[in-house]
Amino acid sequence: MFFASDNWAGAHKSIAERLLAASGGFAAAYGAGDLDRKVEARFSEIFEREVAVFFVATGTAANSLSLASVQRPGGITFCHSEAHVIEDECGAPEFFSGSARLVAVDGEAGKIDPAKLSAKIAGFPEDAVHHGRASAVTITQATEIGTVYSLPEIGEIAAISAKRNLPLHMDGARFANALVALGATPAEMTWKRGVDMLSFGGTKNGCWCAEAIVIFDQERAREMPFIRKRAAQLFSKSRFIAAQFDAYFENGLWLDLARHSNAMADRLRAGIGASNAARLAWPTASNEVFAVISKGAAKTAEEKGAKFYEWPVPAATSELVSEGETLIRLVTSFATTEADVDGFLRCLAA
Repeated sequence: MFFASDNWAGAHKSIAERLLAASGGFAAAYGAGDLDRKVEARFSEIFEREVAVFFVATGTAANSLSLASVQRPGGITFCHSEAHVIEDECGAPEFFSGSARLVAVDGEAGKIDPAKLSAKIAGFPEDAVHHGRASAVTITQATEIGTVYSLPEIGEIAAISAKRNLPLHMDGARFANALVALGATPAEMTWKRGVDMLSFGGTKNGCWCAEAIVIFDQERAREMPFIRKRAAQLFSKSRFIAAQFDAYFENGLWLDLARHSNAMADRLRAGIGASNAARLAWPTASNEVFAVISKGAAKTAEEKGAKFYEWPVPAATSELVSEGETLIRLVTSFATTEADVDGFLRCLAA
């Protein structure tokens, strides 16, 4: 009953086997090999246009280097107040962008409020030398609290960004989970809605260690090779990241894995929604579920082997949890089974 994080899950068998197959022989280094080129071309097929792809090791690197590539002196990047880039990256986006600042924008359900974003951007006019100037906007898809931006919502954020010529970045650590939740195509959820750059995550969805920066405008990608190298993210044996993505994309595996983890989250949501011992904290659509349970039930579940995190109550929902209760986060993965879910639900009923 491992629900602490999808990062706790291992690697899918097909991906592990592809890594083993790629481990023999010789291949050109630093992204120049045949497998690297094959996977880069596959990214372009998936996104229905030519894209620039840069493999990196972590989501933190993907987010930080993406934002660094569009920064200017005095630059400001706007993000949700609970976004991973501002809460959980240990200052990496600021560090790699030369101290560009992150400015938080509030919004319900973990999503940036468009009106509040417009107001925040307006507070940094282009000639405001003392305050700094707007440089970029970043959204998280799926969000940090398990919700998903709809296609119109992404388009609205993109339109606001475009008014000031601000690049729009998407943190897609759980990109596949959001994609299948919407039933959209990768193109529809990104560049067709105005997204300029994407942190494409594979690690949470069955890969060993595979993330990529995807840039939809080749002109914007000119500086990224140097930014990546300077950040020590250019791997000599990059074929081992390429091999993971090669298996990940084959026969739609990446989407199947995300559908499975979302389905297991649906099973959790249904069980918690029907429980007298717990309640859903808010509606979610991806593979993250947030529930309010008694502290006693949480202790019992942990004693029976369940792994999950107690979660801080968002400021916007401060009345959510009563005395004697706690908010928990449950994350499903490609490796979660129905037995895992049902076992946890039985813990709540105990």
